[in-house]
Amino acid sequence: MNILKISYKNLSTKGLTNGLSTLLMALGVGIISLILTVSKQLDEQFTNNIKGIDMVVGAKGSPLQLILSSIYQIDAPTGNINYAEAKSITKNPFIKQAIPVSVGDSYAGYRIVGSDSTYILHYKALLESGLLFKKPLECVVGNSVAKKLKLKIGDQLQTSHGLDSEGEKHEKSTYLITGILSYNNSVIDQLIITPLESVWNVHEHDGNQSNVLDLLEEEDHPEKKAEATNQKEITALLVKFRNPMGLMTIPRNINTNTNMQAALPAIEINRLFALLGVGVDTLKWMAFLIILVSGISVFVSLFNSLKERKYEMALMLSLGASRIQLFILLLLEGLFIGIIGYFLGILISRLGLFWMSKASEQNFHHQFDLLNLSLDDLFIFLACVFISFIAAALPSIGIYKINISETLSDQ
Repeated sequence: MNILKISYKNLSTKGLTNGLSTLLMALGVGIISLILTVSKQLDEQFTNNIKGIDMVVGAKGSPLQLILSSIYQIDAPTGNINYAEAKSITKNPFIKQAIPVSVGDSYAGYRIVGSDSTYILHYKALLESGLLFKKPLECVVGNSVAKKLKLKIGDQLQTSHGLDSEGEKHEKSTYLITGILSYNNSVIDQLIITPLESVWNVHEHDGNQSNVLDLLEEEDHPEKKAEATNQKEITALLVKFRNPMGLMTIPRNINTNTNMQAALPAIEINRLFALLGVGVDTLKWMAFLIILVSGISVFVSLFNSLKERKYEMALMLSLGASRIQLFILLLLEGLFIGIIGYFLGILISRLGLFWMSKASEQNFHHQFDLLNLSLDDLFIFLACVFISFIAAALPSIGIYKINISETLSDQ
């Protein structure tokens, strides 16, 4: 007796009922898998991008907004701060490294970040081709940007003011691409990076002014050149401490005694995930309840099936089939529903992840890994098998209560 073949035929005879049970299982699996995958990948991305950054110094405002705009490049900046004043903070012996960051312009929706080579070194980004920028209006392009926009070495970019492609064009200044970065799995993949001086020069030229620093240099006014330099602004300073003493003293001092703001990425991101966690946990429980309902549906379906097929089962027993074989037959029908529901659910979750990746790429230039299967997915599979097994085993026990002669004589 081919148990697998018989199980498949029995399932197909009640396609609507079994299809509903499978669909319920698939929806529960799809929701849980999607939530866990998105949560895990976002957590990895957020953790990876703040690694080595203990504090962000920027304009007064929302600390979370400052973190999101300066590190993750997914929000508008809180404003600008004086570069000289921000740089004076780095004289503190507790500060090991401070990376200046200036944002505000974009190209085709991708952000231009003014900084220096330490920004690239911080993320351990490597060049796939070309060279690092050496002078203003040269830039290197993140791997995802280069692929999406089909950019290459030597291309010139006319950027826009603002953080979307609809901003006013900087018609008097163009950037020259000198290098393309390798894929780094960090925010740097989604950026165009240029020296700080590029950002300053572009905005000076767009204000119908000549380059102030160059003009003062030509007129041999070193004291006025220094004054002009002191008026330069940046968006934020990304700070790394030498030891925990910096964390205990510097942020409070900045927030109390300056017109700048010090935000701690670890604290703000943990707070963000704590707020999101309530909604995520609620969705997880809802999905788990859907899977349980699917298990109940499997139980009811097989229980009714056993009652309807009681004569068939008695006949099979009279022809030599053992009760354990019939028990396994019903058990397989339940397991088939669980396993098919699981793989259909994984497909649903990946379709959802694909849609979210497209929406995220358009708004935040972040992509999810669609092919990433984790231990969570294995646990979901085991849970589906377990629930299906219990749901199928309970009605299948009725096989052992069938009285062959009595059942056959009743027909």
